[in-house]
Amino acid sequence: MQRLDRGPRSQEREPGAVTPAGPRAPRSSGTRPSVPSRWVALGLLAGAQLMLVLDVTVVNVALPDIGAALHLHRSELPWVLTIYTLFFGGLMLLGGRIADLLGARRMTLAGLAMFTASSLLCALSRDAAMLLAGRSLQGLGAALMSPAALATVMTLFTGASRGKALGVWSALAGAGSALGVILGGVLTTEAGWRWVFAINVPIGLPLLIAIPLATPARHRTEAAERGLDIPGAALVTAGTGAAIYGLINAGSHGWSAASTVLPLLLGATIWAAFAVLERRARRPLLTVGLLGRRAVLAGSFLMLAATGLLVGGFFLASFALQHVHHYSAVHVGVAFLPVAVATIAGAQTGSQALTRVSARIVAVTGLALAAAGYAIAAHWAQPAPMVTGLSIAALGIGATFVTAFTASLTDAAPAEAGLRSALVSTFHELGGAAGVAVLSSAAGAGLVTAHLASHDFARAFTIGLAAAAVSVAIAAALVPAVHRTPAGDAPTP
Repeated sequence: MQRLDRGPRSQEREPGAVTPAGPRAPRSSGTRPSVPSRWVALGLLAGAQLMLVLDVTVVNVALPDIGAALHLHRSELPWVLTIYTLFFGGLMLLGGRIADLLGARRMTLAGLAMFTASSLLCALSRDAAMLLAGRSLQGLGAALMSPAALATVMTLFTGASRGKALGVWSALAGAGSALGVILGGVLTTEAGWRWVFAINVPIGLPLLIAIPLATPARHRTEAAERGLDIPGAALVTAGTGAAIYGLINAGSHGWSAASTVLPLLLGATIWAAFAVLERRARRPLLTVGLLGRRAVLAGSFLMLAATGLLVGGFFLASFALQHVHHYSAVHVGVAFLPVAVATIAGAQTGSQALTRVSARIVAVTGLALAAAGYAIAAHWAQPAPMVTGLSIAALGIGATFVTAFTASLTDAAPAEAGLRSALVSTFHELGGAAGVAVLSSAAGAGLVTAHLASHDFARAFTIGLAAAAVSVAIAAALVPAVHRTPAGDAPTP
């Protein structure tokens, strides 16, 4: 059986002050603040990442109040949700490459500053244009920060401790979506919809102060000296943005609409042109062969499938609880608490399981649990069984998330950590858009039918069950039979 820890044992020792050039760098004798525990740094970076993930779903339950307060047209309302995902996912690879070029910590702070400032802009919005501009800038800040923050984590941890850190990160990637629904419901009911955005400011400002003190600066690498592939960056951003736009539109207007088909075709065409360009470029943004590596391809697929099932299920269930079962915003938030807990538990269990069994077994088991949970929700489309089914699904999806990150990133070299992080995270955003598009379309006309009933949602959950079952088969064939071992690494603090 292959193992993920392939590097020399000398490179797997726990770092003191970590730089990408090696496991331990000499510490300066000047007045520079000492680097605190890596786990404190992880907590700060994870807190920043959690804000980004929350903002994918936190607006869901606040949307009716936002629409009423700002007098949004029906055509404008969906874009409050989706323009953030469009910019976040579309610019992710560019953000990852910039992180490799200019330094991961620097771009983490730049992205966090932009995200925090644009959150305040959203909270102060007086009309649709101001709100959508703020959401766009939030997406841009998230695209700059997310891959850089994960790349920073990759330089702080090695060996078995890296696997544990990825377990924490994976838990956030899944639980953040559920926590967004919970937080959105509580804030909308108790404080008003503006606090859905304003809450990021008192969190973001302290993080901007603490993160530089807790994380070491990253030195330039040979990869950074190669510069930025501007044509490649433009193509990959345009192609990913077009694909996400088409998926978003499918959820509202159906799969046969020209506004769905044309962007999806355009996205595929641009990505094909990008692949040709990168093969010929002297300084490519993305080495096309990276996607041909089985571990990276498997991790990207698992991220796509897991996020699609999780975010699509959240969207579907929150809509059903509010519009069919007449739950209040805060009631919807409380109802999703077991789902959030299950996602975190699944990620931690999956992280531990990866030291004992292969990634293939963890992935297949996780997706099988997702299928079982969707089967329960499809058969009993009432609130209690629906939430129970989604909680079972979330348990498996949490384990799938950690497997996706582990497969893709555990052996990443520092010079490509930002780009690999961005690649996996791009599939996170694509998966979320695809999950909402497929399941909302299955429920009926993108959830715009005047009188949706329980059987409409049962049909949509059945489609989710089929997608999970197909994903199990693909994972069994695609995910390599590797596992992480705690050997070769010093005990973690």
